[in-house]
Amino acid sequence: MTTMTSQRRLKLGMVGGGDGAFIGAVHRMAARLDDCYELVAGALSSQPERAAASAAAIGLDPARAYSDYREMARREAARADGIDAVAIVTPNYLHAPVASAFLEAGIHVICDKPLAISLAEGEALAALAHARNRVFALTHVYAGYPMVRHARAMVAAGDIGEVRLVQVEYAQDWLAEAANQGRDYQENNWHNDPLRAGPAGCLGDIGTHAYHLAGFVAGMLPSQVLAELHAFTPGRRVDDHVQVMLRYANGARGMLWSSQMATGCENALKLRVFGSKASLAFDQENPNALWVTPQGGCAERLTRGRVRGAAAQAATRIPSGHPEGFIEAFAHLYREAAAQIHAREAGAAPEAGALPTVDDGVDGLRFIDAVIESHRGDARWVSLAG
Repeated sequence: MTTMTSQRRLKLGMVGGGDGAFIGAVHRMAARLDDCYELVAGALSSQPERAAASAAAIGLDPARAYSDYREMARREAARADGIDAVAIVTPNYLHAPVASAFLEAGIHVICDKPLAISLAEGEALAALAHARNRVFALTHVYAGYPMVRHARAMVAAGDIGEVRLVQVEYAQDWLAEAANQGRDYQENNWHNDPLRAGPAGCLGDIGTHAYHLAGFVAGMLPSQVLAELHAFTPGRRVDDHVQVMLRYANGARGMLWSSQMATGCENALKLRVFGSKASLAFDQENPNALWVTPQGGCAERLTRGRVRGAAAQAATRIPSGHPEGFIEAFAHLYREAAAQIHAREAGAAPEAGALPTVDDGVDGLRFIDAVIESHRGDARWVSLAG
């Protein structure tokens, strides 16, 4: 189980995540959980009054409450006690410009997904992060669950044999309800604006999570996709439903389904990986368990806190039977990012680890482009070059 870090707290800034923003509060809780960070600065809104009020509500020094992220990057970089890292929790279209400003200022980045709204933006960010030798963590939160880490380790160790089938789905129903909320809701929701959300709706919002989780556990990405996008919601300008067939270089096959129109589904992210010797099944709504079924044998339920694998134990905080979940998974990524930042600043090479990075973000954007190309080509097979 994890122990508290003995290294200094990193000074953290945040862009976005002002009053009423769900994901900003999640990031702040996750950053605090392992005592690795102290939030000291923020551009929590581009509206000066809201930025100041949001900063005051969480106890930030008014002198370090900004309404312009560019000013924040410049001023924090110039301070002797300036921030070590910035958390970016803005709408999608701001991810790349905000991250670029802080990378240029020499500040490490922890960014919500998707990485950017175009592959070109993502590739430029990756090049900049590598050139500046800055840590760039991408918060694909589901990679932080202990049982996901254990599943990944089992696949890598060959415990399930050669991977043959990968099935992943991420189903929500919030847009099924939004469809009944009228035209104003559709026009005012940035998730429905291609200029702010990017060209992908459900695909970029949760489809990229499903894609990352499948690749994270299976240890491989598809070489080809065949896809269909659809918008059930009246007035929807981007997709709210996606279904994708997957081909892998080793001959494996797979399917990815993601929908925000799946009536009755809350946050139903599920993964199954079938190997030549056994299969694995993970359900995000029940994250403390992993099902393993050997060929010809009985299903076995492995539980967080009881498995002895190093990967799961490193991500486990409390004893078995005490549930861990979403905030803790987020916190695990923050802790890994802190370890990498400390290593870089000590002049040491960070361990490769399993922290999702800017390069995973580029993979996700490449997947989005291939899915859109396949859909526009009347669901033809498209190669994922990269």
